[in-house]
Amino acid sequence: MGSSTENCFKLKGSFSKTLFSAKSVPPFCEICFVSKGRHIWTREASELADSIVPTCYSEKIWSSPQSCNGEPLFISELTMHSILGADLQGIKNLELNGYRSTVGIPTADSNITSSMKFELPEPCDKYMASSFDTEQPNDINSKEDDELEKDDLYCQLEEVTMEIEKSKREAFLELSNRKKLEYEVAEAISTVETYEAAHENEIQIREELEGLLKTIKQDCQEVLSQRDEALQELQYSMKTIEILYAHANEMALLTEEAAGELELIQSSIEILKTRREENNGPKERRLINHSNGCIEFTLADLQTATCDFSESFKLGQGGCGCLYKGEIRNKTVMIKQLHGRNVQGEVEFLQEVNVLGKIRHPHLLTLIGMCPQALSLVYEYMPNGTLQDCLCNKNTTLRMTWRIRARIAAEISCALLFLHSSEPEQIVHGDLKPENIFLDDNYTCKLSNFGRCQFAQQDEHNPFKSRHLELYSASFSYDPEYQMTKELMVKSDVYSFGIIILQLLTGKPARGLESEVRQALLSGNLVSILDAGAGDWPLIVARRLAEVGLRCLNPNAQDQPELTPELVNDLEQLHVTEERPVPSFFLCPILQEIMQDPQVAADGFTYEGRALRKWFSSGQDTSPMTNLKLKDRNLTPNQALRFAIEDWLCQS
Repeated sequence: MGSSTENCFKLKGSFSKTLFSAKSVPPFCEICFVSKGRHIWTREASELADSIVPTCYSEKIWSSPQSCNGEPLFISELTMHSILGADLQGIKNLELNGYRSTVGIPTADSNITSSMKFELPEPCDKYMASSFDTEQPNDINSKEDDELEKDDLYCQLEEVTMEIEKSKREAFLELSNRKKLEYEVAEAISTVETYEAAHENEIQIREELEGLLKTIKQDCQEVLSQRDEALQELQYSMKTIEILYAHANEMALLTEEAAGELELIQSSIEILKTRREENNGPKERRLINHSNGCIEFTLADLQTATCDFSESFKLGQGGCGCLYKGEIRNKTVMIKQLHGRNVQGEVEFLQEVNVLGKIRHPHLLTLIGMCPQALSLVYEYMPNGTLQDCLCNKNTTLRMTWRIRARIAAEISCALLFLHSSEPEQIVHGDLKPENIFLDDNYTCKLSNFGRCQFAQQDEHNPFKSRHLELYSASFSYDPEYQMTKELMVKSDVYSFGIIILQLLTGKPARGLESEVRQALLSGNLVSILDAGAGDWPLIVARRLAEVGLRCLNPNAQDQPELTPELVNDLEQLHVTEERPVPSFFLCPILQEIMQDPQVAADGFTYEGRALRKWFSSGQDTSPMTNLKLKDRNLTPNQALRFAIEDWLCQS
């Protein structure tokens, strides 16, 4: 028979199906009550009506109620009858105060017994209710028995409560032990990890030390190998030194032998020199006598003037000798000492005395005196050194302007015209180059080094007729024909003069200068190769000098210009210009100089081309005059203004 499960402590006043069946069914019938598919209790068959006791009230282990330690609770028939015999109010108090406070309701200080709840199975509720309804009229005991049963029940509950408290303490101790063990385990794990890290670090350090030890061993092996190599080299060097000592001894013997032979040679040279002096003495005396105004100095005079030819007095050194600065008779002079151990030096000495002793010119270096004993020549002192020094900006603080350079070119042409026009014989300088052109304090040029000069027309009695001179060094200032034939001609000086003109224009060495200037002149870009240290060359002056210089370098001698008075006068006029005010429209607004390449910009103003391009390259895009932004950077050549400037310069 089906039945509904209810709390075994809840008493119902209404008549239910279960109670009705339990009362109405004859006692000899056995009734099994089932609720929700579970067997609740069984009323066994009996002959006596008052002996009916449910099976669930027999002493057994129920499946639902459990004690706090997890063991099942045992409830006897006596206990159940005591419960059924209690009054309704006592049961309610028991339910509210006893069971809930000690078993069923969890306390705040206990987490272990929160899930432990003591309750009787549902079938007991049904049975207690039915028994209470059916047996109350027949089986009510005295109040004394009820009190005893209640006390007994409370004792059992107190025992259960004590067991619960004991279990709580044991659980707390167990929890404390577990936490302590967990802490110890965590410490052990941390210690193990520390040991493992230390072990790994030790392994790493050991590996590094092993690598370092290996490297040290390799270095030691290399040092040992280097030591062995050094020992081998030392042994080889010792053997080489022994061989060199042997060679040195041999060379010492050879040197002694050579010294003896040298003494014989020197004695022979002295004998030959004495004989030559005896033979050439009258000739030298004749040359010296013809040297007008030359003073003959002694070797002691020159040594005193130069502190025994000290290096501190040396001005320079060339292929023919050394040049010194000295003081003779309270006058500063230049002393050139020729190399005297060769015939060439003696010949040049006599030739220069012969030429400069006879002629005088404002643009020829003045010969003051000579010293045949020391083969030395004494000249006037030139403060600004040579033209080569000035072109290279040596020994001078003042750069030569274009006027000075144009004047120097005219002065050189004047000196050459004087030499080539001399009577009865033309004089060819033969060694015209910037190193042999000296400049005084006013940058007036004077030609020097006439030891290699030659007379163009000579008779058979002239001692210099068949002489072929040797070049001291390869020079691009020399005429190519002269370098091949070794014969001096007037055209040789003209060629060298053309090279000097181009060097005055550009300030560059002679090598490759002809082709560079010719190409620039043909392309109309002559300004790009002019020496900036000379200032702003007038284009007409630079072009005229370049044309004259290139004509002088013509390989065909017939096409070379002759140094005529007209040409010299033309060159002299290049640097002589009248000082007159320059028209303002000839000046560049940026540079305030006469424009050589006038270009019209987008603002309508005319500027110097290179100045405006530099203005644009600096990142400017505005007009230099109006300071307004330009539409474009296109430039248009102002040919009309350019021709006007050239005409004005020509009239100057």
